[in-house]
Amino acid sequence: MKLIPPCIEFNSSNNNIVVGEALASEEVNFVFPSQEFSEQAHVSSIQKYAEMYGRSVEDPAGFWSDIASEFYWKQKWGQPVYTDNLDIRKGKINIQWFKGGKTNICYNCLDRNIDAGNGDKVAILWEGNDPGRDATLTYTQLLARVCQLANYLKSIGVGKGDAVIIYLPMLMELPIAMLACARIGAIHSVVFAGFSAESLAQRIEDCKPKVVITCSAVKRGAKTIFLKDIVDDALTLSAQNSVKIDVCLTFENESALQKQMTKWVEGRDIWWQDVVPKYPVTCDVEWVDAEDPLFLLYTSGSTGKPKGVLHTTGGYMVYTATTFKYAFDYKPKDIYWCTADCGWITGHSYITYGPLLNGATNVVFEGAPNYPDAGRCWDIVDKYKISIFYTAPTLVRSLMREGDEHVTRYSRKSLRVLGSVGEPINPSAWRWFFNVVGDGKCPISDTWWQTETGGFMITPMPGAWPQKPGSATLPFFGVQPVIVDEKGVELEGECSGYLCVKNSWPSAFRTLYRDHERYETTYFSAFPGYYFSGDGCNRDKDGYYWLTGRVDDVINVSGHRIGTAEVESALVSHPQCVESAVVGVEHDVKGQGIYAFVTLAEGVSYSEELRKSLIKVVRDKIGGFAAPDKIHWAPGLPKTRSGKIMRRILRKIASNSLDELGDTSTLADPTVVDQLIALAHS
Repeated sequence: MKLIPPCIEFNSSNNNIVVGEALASEEVNFVFPSQEFSEQAHVSSIQKYAEMYGRSVEDPAGFWSDIASEFYWKQKWGQPVYTDNLDIRKGKINIQWFKGGKTNICYNCLDRNIDAGNGDKVAILWEGNDPGRDATLTYTQLLARVCQLANYLKSIGVGKGDAVIIYLPMLMELPIAMLACARIGAIHSVVFAGFSAESLAQRIEDCKPKVVITCSAVKRGAKTIFLKDIVDDALTLSAQNSVKIDVCLTFENESALQKQMTKWVEGRDIWWQDVVPKYPVTCDVEWVDAEDPLFLLYTSGSTGKPKGVLHTTGGYMVYTATTFKYAFDYKPKDIYWCTADCGWITGHSYITYGPLLNGATNVVFEGAPNYPDAGRCWDIVDKYKISIFYTAPTLVRSLMREGDEHVTRYSRKSLRVLGSVGEPINPSAWRWFFNVVGDGKCPISDTWWQTETGGFMITPMPGAWPQKPGSATLPFFGVQPVIVDEKGVELEGECSGYLCVKNSWPSAFRTLYRDHERYETTYFSAFPGYYFSGDGCNRDKDGYYWLTGRVDDVINVSGHRIGTAEVESALVSHPQCVESAVVGVEHDVKGQGIYAFVTLAEGVSYSEELRKSLIKVVRDKIGGFAAPDKIHWAPGLPKTRSGKIMRRILRKIASNSLDELGDTSTLADPTVVDQLIALAHS
């Protein structure tokens, strides 16, 4: 692999060029950091990057050991530093880093920073849904709150290796609950507080938690979501499948729903405020092996059953802290805000763990970014003097639609680094983000990574090299991306194909919970010897990587990965739907939208009421974020003679690329295609 793309070698002397206003031109390829920014950056040049990257791939054991030594270990790891097998032909897939080392990620997030003299530094700046509602916790105060909850969990029998489901919105209690679990060696599984009762029940049944933690309700914008009601329904469903939960710890979020209005099951439900504050503010640390589980996070799979991605402690801790430091060029004076939710991997790695491991001050936002108006983000930026702002392309595109005036009426002078996560950001949105939000002075860390990778894999280093709008640019330290063709042959230079990774990295997920066979089949069997990301990718002549989206049956909607099989399963559960096929389609705001072809039962007529009913069933079974954007009535679906649905044809119909349908003669009934085209606008 070329460590320095040729164009950067030639242009490295021009690092003082800032493209600025010329960026609006589509012809501009490179956007250079300012000389002032580069001089103060952790990685100040492409040469510095090449030196560090070279060592990280030539001597990964030494490179990562040096970084790991900056953290607290009760007992140092043994040798070798790591072992891995990514080749299914050579036996069981296995990844281990720092095995034998004893540590605790909560201790490293909190106690270590307090011991370094930062106890009075603000750890969390909490901003409520409604403007004017806010709170702060210093590192010392956060540790006290974490210890109280940890002591309560221990008192009800939660210990090392036990699972805890957390179904909370973005209250301070969410990261508190994650850290409390980590302190006592329990495995947390955060479920996004937007998933339906059925989806929550699936996760409860899979990991069998000792306790479920939730709250009364939450307000997102003007809407109230009754979370405790959803949990009640989920616990009823799980009990029917022989998974009974004895304790539901419930936080009263009084701004959304007060105690007396909350449905209650005596003997099972416990108010957080009634018990947790009574416990001591100190709690012994459970020292765990680097390879002991830290958390489970369920992600959509193409079969319809969620996959329990399992991350362990040591490697994840070292890698998330390191990626946060370098990809955002984090400095101790920075105020950081990631707009994601802890229900997704971004909130784990880059709200709870990465920032706190670096001793950062971190904004946690409960509300909606466009409430009460489209200027809310920039109001928060000015209020807290935020310097690093990390968000999703979906939000960038939706705010871009609202007009520049919602941005420019705020100062935003505190901003120095912007970030993008969840899906590829299109060049026009990138330019708007850079020009309008960042005033042409803030590098954008356009990060590519996944729930499975734990941390950034391909990302710019602000200050080190010029960016190209829409490109994730170059690999992070220790990451060796390769692009392969259909046969698994590595492609060199400028090319297009499937994005894989060779060799392991510290934060790689270790297995799928209770299903290692599925882990191996899904990620390591398509291209033996590599981790297969499921994403398509282009590499340009300068060595920059451009992600092109999913190549499997997963749709990326606003950064949420949704399995097509999950949505199809929900649709066919409707009594009047006999078959469905779901594909992704380009969406101006969400990146990808959900386009559902639906075949109805014999004698059932199409209607607007039925369309709404079908969308409602998906909302109820999965959640509102998975609701189809379009229901396309389908008397039949294009299938091969063996019965396989030809999704390629459906994608072309959905995107109105009718001149690219290709050969339909192999279909069992080619006339179905004409029927679908005729019904496209019904």
